[in-house]
This record gives sequence, structure tokens and C-alpha cells, in this order.
Amino acid sequence: MQRTLRLGTRASLLAMAQSRQIAAQLMNLHPGLEVQLLPVTTRGDRNQSAALSKVDDPDFFSAELDAALLDGEVDFCVHSLKDLPALRHAGIACAALPVRENPRDVIVWRGDVMARLAAGQPLRIGTSSARRQGNIEDFLPAALPATGKAPTLQFAELRGAVDARLARLQTEDASSEALDGVTLALAGLIRLWNDTTAYPRVAELLRGVRWTVLPLSRCPGAAGQGILTIECRTEDGEMLELLRQIHDPATAELAALERSALAQWPAAQRAALGATAILHASLGPVCYVHGVAHGKTIERIVWNQPPSPDSDVVAFNGIAWQRLCKRELATTTLPELAALPADSAVFVAYWHALQDQQLGSALRLWTSGIESWRQLAARGYWIEGCGDHLGFDDLRSTLDCPVLGLPPLQDWTAVTSADAGPGWRNSGIGRVLATYDILPPADSAALRAVKADAARATHCYWSNAEQFHALRAVLPTNAQHACGAGKTRKALHAAGIDAQPFPNGHQWQRWLH
Repeated sequence: MQRTLRLGTRASLLAMAQSRQIAAQLMNLHPGLEVQLLPVTTRGDRNQSAALSKVDDPDFFSAELDAALLDGEVDFCVHSLKDLPALRHAGIACAALPVRENPRDVIVWRGDVMARLAAGQPLRIGTSSARRQGNIEDFLPAALPATGKAPTLQFAELRGAVDARLARLQTEDASSEALDGVTLALAGLIRLWNDTTAYPRVAELLRGVRWTVLPLSRCPGAAGQGILTIECRTEDGEMLELLRQIHDPATAELAALERSALAQWPAAQRAALGATAILHASLGPVCYVHGVAHGKTIERIVWNQPPSPDSDVVAFNGIAWQRLCKRELATTTLPELAALPADSAVFVAYWHALQDQQLGSALRLWTSGIESWRQLAARGYWIEGCGDHLGFDDLRSTLDCPVLGLPPLQDWTAVTSADAGPGWRNSGIGRVLATYDILPPADSAALRAVKADAARATHCYWSNAEQFHALRAVLPTNAQHACGAGKTRKALHAAGIDAQPFPNGHQWQRWLH
């Protein structure tokens, strides 16, 4: 195909990077095709002083590009889906939504943030999003490492190109422009990192920073975050056909789910709500909705849950057994844990795995879910991110993002219980340390009561396979089993149990009732 196409794009470092990536994708598919980038400045780019929360203009970042497309000055345009209004001009067609980039939000911090936190200094975080501010205020105080002083969070309006935002982390403290943290979409940072033109600038700005990768369940992104929209003229059938070749139906399905989930709330509340959908191997599409609107926390998970029970339910949660257990340090592995290099990457399967250890503050620590994050933060650990209780496999793509600067999985260490250790054999993690043993409870009235409850159960939920194995002998043969969507389900399947996966135990309880 010998043809030159004109691609309209905003002129920022990120917009040019993501447009170059789309151009390269098209040219790889069609040898002989040339794509020229034509930057267009929108009024959203010109007006850097207005707070986005106060801008009542749905075409703030697209009007000038729309005009260039409709006037024939460009052949197609690349936008970020989250920047576009739901209703588009009749003469403009959505030709493709390419494969989505990581939808998570991150906070990028100054490298000395731990010292500032320990000194009781306020942490000034830049964001122009009511959604981000509400969710971060709700989540972060219990997620930052405890220092004996409650963290003070301050928020500052933040507009402009991504590189200009990051540069404010390097501004002198005395300046009113100085920030301790900048909230950004991980997708944009990944695209800049992967762009040869933008990489040197971004790599310099990210040198020595600390990361918080915000959990989808508590801090979901904007609907459509991480998704690019490629538009052309409705009448241009040839262009529609060409661009359709890079359309990803799965991405389109997730985008539709996010917008549908938000549509359940009044328009006045939607700006404060995040909605991020993922496609999980066991659960199918799962959409997290979270936000703080008018002083009220809104939290919902939208997924294809099974029909609720149509008969009387006697529920049993395996945690009842585990609460009777004792945990004993596995002293043989503690020297190995203490000897880890200062900047090692460690995945903490359960917060108990570091219950009595004190490790260096430079470790790159990740964990399984929100509760383990909070427990570890309360002991002074800086946690970078978690798996949202969806299992380690679902987290791999995030851990593999080069922009985060994490080592390859074979250089990681997982810390867990002795019983759970075998479940990590095919995880790709290089080393697994069993740092504690779970000791079954001694025979007691409390244990007998738990076994009696399990023996009557019609529906059981297991947060780990050890709970099931401990009580298997007393369980009714027709009991229905449920669990999380990660390693527990695999372990139960290996034991001959086809357990129904749920996003978490709270969703199981809501489903029962």
C-alpha cells in the first residue's frame, strides 16, 4: 500500500508518543504506508490555569481536532478515550479502540518522602481530579507507613503535560510549585517510557522516585483510562476499514462496561467516581466503582455473579477455623530474609509472613490485597501495590511494566506460610520463603463449635486451601464451595473441589443475602 495518511494529535509529549505508537502499528501492518503526525493545539492545551473540575466544556480537549478532521486537514485522529464526551459529532466515527494499556493510577513521590513522612511534614499531592482526590484521601492515610504521626495530606491543582507535572517533584521546597507526590495514569507513563523520543526526558524525571500503584478496588481510574480512541470521518469507508484492523473487541467491551456502571449514578456524582473494568481469567469482566461524592463513600463491584441461592442457606466461612490457629515463626528461613539486598523486590502473600520481621525501608514490597497492605503499613512498611485479592497471575502485567523499574520475576522473593509454599512453584517467582507455620488449634470447645458449624453448612467460603483441608472430614458432601480467584481456587481444584470464584469474601456474603 503506497499511501500517506495525516494523523491529527494534540502536541503534548504524551499525545505525540501515543500517536507515534499507533502510526507504527499501522505502518507495520501495511508496508508502504506512511503516517505523518500533524499536531493540533486544543483550547484545553492553551488554557492551563482552569481547574478541570470547574471546566464545563465536553469538547475541551477535542474541538480543534474535530474541526481539522471534518475540514479534511487530517485523515484520522488519536484521542484518549477518557478525554472525549460520550456524544460525538455525527460526521465523526469511532474506527478503533486498540488494545488497552494498564488502567491503574499511580502516585509518583519524591525519593525522600519517607523522611518527610517521619518528620511529620505535610505531603503535598498534585491532582486536578475530584475522583482522585476523594479516593486518595479515603485510602492513603492507612496505606502509608506508620511513623507515630498521622500523615497530613494536602492537595494542589495539577494541569499540563506529564513531564511538566513530574518536574514539580524536583522543584525546591520553598517554591509554591513544589510537590511531594504527583498522581498520574500508569498508562501514560508506560507509553512515554516506550517512546524513543520521550524516554530520555521521562527516565531522568523518574530517577530515584518512590511509587504507590493505587489499588483498582479502592482507587479505580476514570472510565476509559488507558484506552485510545481512533476516529475518522463517518463517510470515509476506506479509512474505517483500514483502522478497524487494530480494533480490540475485548477493550471495547471493558469500556462499555465502565460507562454503563457509571450511568447508574446521577450525572452530578459521576466526576467523583472511578470505574475500571478488567477481564479476569476466572471471573470474566469485573468492574470496580469507587468514589466519595457529597461526603458519602460509594463502592461497588459489577461482575457476572452466579444466581443467588434459591433455598435456605447455612453459611460457613473458613476464617472461623483460622482464627483459632496459632502462627509460629519458621526460624530456618529468617536469616535468608534478613540477608536480602536492600533494594530487593518481595511479594508478601499474607501480612502474617512479615509479622515479626523488621526489614530495610528500601525494599520493593507488594502484597495480595488491601488488608495485608494496611497491616504492613501499620508496621512501618512502604507498600508499592497489591493484587486486589484477584490472585498473583492477574498482577503480572503490572509488575512487568518497565517504567516501574522492578526486577524480573525470577529475581523476586515471595514470603508465605509453609502450607502455601508449594502453590508458588509455577509462579515465575525466583525464590519462595516460608516464614511461618500455621499450627492447627488444639481440641477445645471453640474448635468443636466450629466443626459443628461446618458440618451443617450448605455454602462454604475458603480464603485458603488449608482451611478446607482442616475441615474436609466434617463437611457435608453436597455443600457448595466458593473462594477467591487466585491460588486458593487452583489448590481446591487440585483437591477435587470445583469452587465458585468470587472477587472477595465480602462479595460472597452479599451474594448469599
